Amino acid sequence: MRNAYARWSRLADRVHAETPASRDRSVDALRALAILGVVLGHWLVTALTAADGGLSTTSPLTRMPWLAPVSWVFQTLAVFFLVGGHVAARGYASARGRGIPYRTWAGQRLGRLFRPVAAVLTLWGVASVGMLLGGVAPDTLHTLLKLVLSPLWFLLVFAALTAVTPLVARLNPVWPLVVVAGVDVWRFGFGSPEWIGWVNVLAGWLVPFTLGAAWSRGAFSRRAPAVVLLAGGSMATAALVLWGGYPASMVGVPGAAISNLNPPTLAAVSFGLAQCGLALLVRAPLARTMRRPRAWAKVALLNLSAMTVFLWHQTAMMAVTSLGLLVSADLPGLHTVPGSPEWIASRLLWLPLFAAALAVCRLAFHRYEQGASRRRAPVVGAPPVSRGLRGGPIKEVSHA
Repeated sequence: MRNAYARWSRLADRVHAETPASRDRSVDALRALAILGVVLGHWLVTALTAADGGLSTTSPLTRMPWLAPVSWVFQTLAVFFLVGGHVAARGYASARGRGIPYRTWAGQRLGRLFRPVAAVLTLWGVASVGMLLGGVAPDTLHTLLKLVLSPLWFLLVFAALTAVTPLVARLNPVWPLVVVAGVDVWRFGFGSPEWIGWVNVLAGWLVPFTLGAAWSRGAFSRRAPAVVLLAGGSMATAALVLWGGYPASMVGVPGAAISNLNPPTLAAVSFGLAQCGLALLVRAPLARTMRRPRAWAKVALLNLSAMTVFLWHQTAMMAVTSLGLLVSADLPGLHTVPGSPEWIASRLLWLPLFAAALAVCRLAFHRYEQGASRRRAPVVGAPPVSRGLRGGPIKEVSHA
């Protein structure tokens, strides 16, 4: 144990020492917190229950609506888009200043996003054929594939906004916010077709993305604008939930008439504004914390595996759940219906196993997912963070 701690300390010191002094570590910390929020949120509010030898999806929020505040903590996508807009706008401005063409800049960034997806789709394609041949019920397979593939919508939206950064970098966030409000009024006030709500998938996440771009231009150099975002977003969200008929949960709840997330509603966007305001306000204390080598090393290493963690965390949860069926079909907190506080306590005990399974996925796929970036020049505008992790070549935590 002492030797392991000593090795970790040496690694942390090396990562800290080899990080450029100009790097804003608070940006990486915010991204890491956003990723952890998504992962823990999915693990806590998504349950696979066993019935008739198969698996089906449910949520503790269905039977315990008083858990809605949990979604306020773990629904952190707005922070991810805030950081994404900040990094994309800054990176494109840097590339343009150095005469790097848009095609090169966009190709590198989008390549880093989509290369890891190939591994997920390949594995699950093969696994799906094997499960069908092995007699797995189509409903169970549909449940599993939906959990794996549904988070990819986020990646598609993020990629689309990244690709159009030159067009939206200077867009005032008020304009996409107006679009979201108009769509909601049309949907809920005038009975428009349901499909119109999907306009908000782009418009809704464009709000924090353009806030991030404004941040890159120095719009939040003072605390006052961030305080306005936090206070205004909080009050607007409270009003929409209390008097506007919007659900309190900021994630989808199976069987609910309205989802704040699929597609995003005005309540979800106003909640995101509050989150962005809070994120911008905690940047200074985060930056101070990141000066500690061990804290920074944890954040840097998580950022190195960001796409792996995001793409494989649902697979890790499902792997543990499925293997648990070999022992029993009613393991508390794993296969049982989430309808009591006891389920929550049991679920928390499973989280370390989910994390262990995710670590296995990281070992299996991270090298492949990072392979292309090792063979070519670093991503435009992305300084390296550490050299020689595990004695290897330069590995970077890019602001991408």
